[in-house]
Amino acid sequence: MTDAEWAVLEPLLPPPSHVGRPRKWSLRRIVEAILYLLRGGLPWRMLPPCFPPVSTVRHWFYLWRDNGLWLTINHTLLMVAREAHGREASPSAGVIDSQSVKTTESGGPRGYDAGKKTKGRKRHILTDTEGNLVHAVIHTADIQDRDGAPLVLAEIVGRFPWLRHVFADGGYAGNKLKDALRRFGKWTIAIVKRSDAAKGFEVLPRR
Repeated sequence: MTDAEWAVLEPLLPPPSHVGRPRKWSLRRIVEAILYLLRGGLPWRMLPPCFPPVSTVRHWFYLWRDNGLWLTINHTLLMVAREAHGREASPSAGVIDSQSVKTTESGGPRGYDAGKKTKGRKRHILTDTEGNLVHAVIHTADIQDRDGAPLVLAEIVGRFPWLRHVFADGGYAGNKLKDALRRFGKWTIAIVKRSDAAKGFEVLPRR
């Protein structure tokens, strides 16, 4: 991480404890180890020895996952990035989509996505209209998009109270999703469809 990046991130991390032994490893180095693994898509055992021990890095990673710190960090960085682009800190509209990925039998829960012919899990992601990550939920691939979307949107109601308009593709069309979202307040869904006359790759608005 650069010094500028660390200056933004450091205030969001827990300060040193006044009791017990002092930290042997800096949090900056631990975060860099986590980013190294994520960037390369590597398993824990492939962490190079120049970083803190795997057990130490893994401890902090799961601790911050369980106490919600990763969500807090992403929420803060999202607002900082939006303000840097001259936008309101909290988004009012988002773009939702999913991607099914194959997983091994030992990789936890999985299901079969008949449409994509993929057995594994599905990344269900919501971004703002600038492409910044708002939230993500991982679920089995057999859950259809219109059923998985409420799982994503229900978890952002408290943190993004003004985000109530969502752009989506045809997989989210129909009354089933609209009926499910009524439990979380008033939402509007704009379905962006691909033209039947389009050939090859085409960039769609808000997609």
